Amino acid sequence: MHSSLQYFSRRSAMLVGGAAMLPFRRARAQEAVEKVKLGSLRFVSSGAVFIALERGYFKEEGLDIALSFFDAAQPVAVATASGDLDLGVTAFTGGFFNLAAKGALKIIAAQAKEAKGYEGNVVLVSNAAWDKGFRDVSQYAGHSIGITQIGSSFHYQIGQIAAAKGIELKSITVRPLQSLLAMAAALKTGQVDSIIIAPHLAHAMVENGDAKPIARYCDIDEYQFGGLFTTPKAIAARRPMLEKFVSAYQKGAQEYFSALLRRDEEGRRVFDEKATEAAALIAKYVYPSEPAAKAATLVETSAFYVDPQARLDVADILKQIAWYKAQGLVAEEVDARAVLDLSFVKGHVDAG
Repeated sequence: MHSSLQYFSRRSAMLVGGAAMLPFRRARAQEAVEKVKLGSLRFVSSGAVFIALERGYFKEEGLDIALSFFDAAQPVAVATASGDLDLGVTAFTGGFFNLAAKGALKIIAAQAKEAKGYEGNVVLVSNAAWDKGFRDVSQYAGHSIGITQIGSSFHYQIGQIAAAKGIELKSITVRPLQSLLAMAAALKTGQVDSIIIAPHLAHAMVENGDAKPIARYCDIDEYQFGGLFTTPKAIAARRPMLEKFVSAYQKGAQEYFSALLRRDEEGRRVFDEKATEAAALIAKYVYPSEPAAKAATLVETSAFYVDPQARLDVADILKQIAWYKAQGLVAEEVDARAVLDLSFVKGHVDAG
């Protein structure tokens, strides 16, 4: 009996001790997971992030991603600079480059790129403008375009189209409408003659009979339009977290590239089970209200070029900043290279 009581006492002590340790163990487990706030748009161009989330690549790195969606690129930059977000992944804008020039932001990896032979932004014209003969970007003079904000990526793109076609940018009426939804609505109702918009949104508008396509931007110009960015403060204080994030992000980019951008021997894109599977992962974020099969197809046909290692086209970013300077949207004294931190990804395409 005595030995039974001793065993029971020892067993009880072990159980009590184990129970006492549980909160400590839970706390240690919670400490091992680092929360990260990320801002993006619901665009296929951020597919590397969505694949990495769905495949658990961030979790493998001990990161818990809180993803916030925005309606335009500039607010993502502002929220990141203010510290409301830890990182942003979206298109560059004049406002972004100004914030970066003031030491508020740093580009650390690539998002997507307009590249010849791949899907890209589409130039749409209203049905009314089409009926009046607006059928080609060489006819832009005298017409209007809706964009999100002055200095947005759309502003830059119309500037590059105008330059490529020998058109004075001031001959085109540029109307800032603040959001993508407002751009689409203004085109549908004929309040503007044209917009430039992401392919997944363009295809839907064309399919619904709300607009007509007249060009793909990638057929006119190649362009590193987006990137992954953070703050210098985060780089100084949380570099290990950022390195883990980039590692997981690169895995997503590699999978995006190998699944959605493959070509057959004749140079045609391959649409197979692997592509559909990757597209379905992205579709959950881009088309959350669409039927799964339809959403995956829409993603497959709207896949921008993404570098498999998330390497930046540095020369093109410098070109963009030069354009914004010429428009008076970025200060002339801004050091273009100061907006970049190329230490997180190897092999960026650099102009030297």
